[in-house]
Amino acid sequence: MRQAKKPYLTTAPGRNQKGLRVPVRSSEPLMSERIRLSAQVTPECGGQRLDQVAARLFPSHSRSRLQGWIKDGSLTVDGRQVRPRDTVYTDELLELDAELEVQGDWLPQAIDLDIVYEDHALLVINKPAGLVVHPAAGHHDGTLLNALLHHAPELAKVPRAGIVHRLDKDTTGLMVVAKTLEAQTDLVIQLQNRTVTREYECVVVGVMTAGGKVDQPIARHGNNRQKMAVVAGGKEAVSHYRVISRFRAHTHVKVKLETGRTHQIRVHMSHINYPLVGDPTYGGRLRIPPGATQELIAMLREFPRQALHARRLELEHPDDNRPMRWEAPLPADMQALLALLRQDGELEE
Repeated sequence: MRQAKKPYLTTAPGRNQKGLRVPVRSSEPLMSERIRLSAQVTPECGGQRLDQVAARLFPSHSRSRLQGWIKDGSLTVDGRQVRPRDTVYTDELLELDAELEVQGDWLPQAIDLDIVYEDHALLVINKPAGLVVHPAAGHHDGTLLNALLHHAPELAKVPRAGIVHRLDKDTTGLMVVAKTLEAQTDLVIQLQNRTVTREYECVVVGVMTAGGKVDQPIARHGNNRQKMAVVAGGKEAVSHYRVISRFRAHTHVKVKLETGRTHQIRVHMSHINYPLVGDPTYGGRLRIPPGATQELIAMLREFPRQALHARRLELEHPDDNRPMRWEAPLPADMQALLALLRQDGELEE
């Protein structure tokens, strides 16, 4: 558990519980046109690079963003513009006066959103199948990002409209979006520190005997750049899985992510020879269990996507670290698939 944050809103320079001076923030609204902050360099920070000190004194903003503000003169030292690598000294005054600029040229679009939770800092949605998260080649609009800009126009001034993690186009379930720069930075840190709980449910081909852990690195496929694969030297990827229900030829599985690589669950489940039902990329050839009903055969043949749903999400609220938890029920297509699998024959535990 991280220590509770101290409020930034002050009227004069002060000190936190550790005796360090804290930044002074203007009383403007959180999503105002400008950000105005100031802080004096503490003895603990004196003699270090400006960008390192700024990241410590203004922890609600990423180091890369602070470096940009230093370079364009928005963040000054005793009223003068310096370089990110220049040394700063005790009691020098860092002042930030930056304008929030519109990020990208994406257009807002009126696309329905299933909003699970919303406050001034966070937005949690239950993403449907078929909705692309971010504009890319072949999907220039009609994405979640376009929908977010319509729902909350202030997100135009937050990088990627506040999106801090993604779901594949045909994966359903919970996603969190940051509505402010401060919340975005905090959520990214939580994701990097692996303190965000992301739990999925999926239906795989094959009967698992027990749960387990897949700890295999993932990178782009050597021959097909549209695919990911388990590759030596790839990025660390860890998935924990356990059995919910077993059927004659399939398993309902719960997967908890420790990391968040592209297509991670789909790649890992395929790697251990339990590909997801309906996965067009990693599913392999269609396998129909002997003696299956016509209804089940039709369902398996026609299931329109990978049977994967982001069921549960847990994190700490960026404002005060209070624990937050949300759950989204399985979508209708996965419920129908599981119902037919149960009719076909559920195995005893």
